[in-house]
Amino acid sequence: MTNARTTLLLGGRIYSPSAPDATAMAITDGTVVWVGQDGPARALHPDAELVDLDGAFVAPAFVDAHVHATATGLHLTGLNLANIRSAGELLAAVRDAARPGQVLVAHGWDESRWSDSRLPSRAEIDEASNGTPVYLSRVDVHSALVSSALVALAAGVHEAPGWSADGPLTRDAHHLVRAAMREAITPQQRREAQRAFLAEAAARGVVSVHECAGPDISGAEDLTDLLALASEPGLPEVVGYWGERGGVDTARALGARGVAGDLFVDGALGSRTAALHEPYADAHGTSGTLYLDAAAIAEHVGACTEAELQAGFHVIGDAAVAEVVEGFRLAEKTVGRRALAARHHRLEHVEMIDADQAKALAGWGVVASVQPQFDAEWGGTHGMYVDRLGGERAAKLNPFAAMAAEGLLLAFGSDAPVTPVDPWATVRAGTYHRTPGSGLSARASFTAHTRAGHRAAGVNDGVTGSLVPGAPAHYAIWDAEDLVVATPDSRVQRWSTDPRAGVPPLPNLTEGATPPRCLRTVRGGQVIHDLFTRTA
Repeated sequence: MTNARTTLLLGGRIYSPSAPDATAMAITDGTVVWVGQDGPARALHPDAELVDLDGAFVAPAFVDAHVHATATGLHLTGLNLANIRSAGELLAAVRDAARPGQVLVAHGWDESRWSDSRLPSRAEIDEASNGTPVYLSRVDVHSALVSSALVALAAGVHEAPGWSADGPLTRDAHHLVRAAMREAITPQQRREAQRAFLAEAAARGVVSVHECAGPDISGAEDLTDLLALASEPGLPEVVGYWGERGGVDTARALGARGVAGDLFVDGALGSRTAALHEPYADAHGTSGTLYLDAAAIAEHVGACTEAELQAGFHVIGDAAVAEVVEGFRLAEKTVGRRALAARHHRLEHVEMIDADQAKALAGWGVVASVQPQFDAEWGGTHGMYVDRLGGERAAKLNPFAAMAAEGLLLAFGSDAPVTPVDPWATVRAGTYHRTPGSGLSARASFTAHTRAGHRAAGVNDGVTGSLVPGAPAHYAIWDAEDLVVATPDSRVQRWSTDPRAGVPPLPNLTEGATPPRCLRTVRGGQVIHDLFTRTA
């Protein structure tokens, strides 16, 4: 029998609800065993390995509740289109990056930010790529510009809904060319991309990611390889979801946590495929696309509930949200409210939701995996949301405060590569919402990106995701400047800055403040990212 190994962190600032003024934390065999002040810490743990924090900030590590690992890894290691501002710039980037015999995969163009919104033609892409298969996904990953060489690899694409002879492909046509692109990527490319993504997540203070896979997203082989890679030591946890209608057996065979994630009820606002009650403000001839109706949603939720798996859907537009709520009402009649709530089914994105719908979903135990950086990128009075919906509808998007007030559990994610894995930027976006009154307190936003992420994946032990005795030692050490207690609501701030409130402070996330830098990320006591070399 071996002796238990204890590590003692000293001289820091520990974010713990059990000891808001803590400077020290002890970890034994991957579990937090004590939190408090330096003096008692040394006395209680005389034989521990000492780590001098030198004033560093220690907090629960982050959970990213919605990612696409391979796509993000390809984005990190390849061509980034996020800073492209015209068709000419995009074509020049393709011309420089295309290599004979290799599929070119790139992501992130957003014509709503271009100086001229004209998109390049397929003929122009063919010329720039010199016959190479090219897949260029829009920032929302619900449409893509492609080359003729890639189209030739996608059987049936010309007859599929969403086909265009010259412009971006959407809907089923997009799914078909994306599948062809996946087939063209080599196993080595995929493995390198997945490893690059997991390393980036760890470097950002993330210990767990929720991979939203599915037959229209990444494929079974991709998820199998990712889960196998994540089983290696020294990497973040990967919680897999398989978004396929009727996919209970497949999800179990793959080792997925649920038949959830990006099972599409509708599309995205940027590509004008999110399902709306009223037409788009900038495209009066369309109200988006509804892929599943209430009956199909109820059938899926019921099957997953009976199989004791999480169900879930990608849902954005108000018509899609209404369909989902009705689907849950129908499912309740079949399986009962208690069984339905016990599974904590998931909704991804759920941007256009009202208070009554949030209350109903909370009553069914539903988790909302939401992406605050969407609002930071496209919200406000002049963003893409206003272009697509007009000011009145745009102002109602992503109402995090109202959702939380109705009891809906919010778990924050990035939807990488749609927005980057940048947890502090996400916490900031959830707090300083572009629509006044829609943001959360900084503390609530931080909880949504840490503890709530574990709960969203079914971990409901009451301690995981916080730094209290008995919790798994999932934490990150940060080089952070001044710590503050702040919310966008001044009434709350006057109360919560009172030291008697016992509210632990967080880094300053206001505009212009220096963001924290991750020095070390620890998962279950094991270091998975390290720039921290100080020891006592």
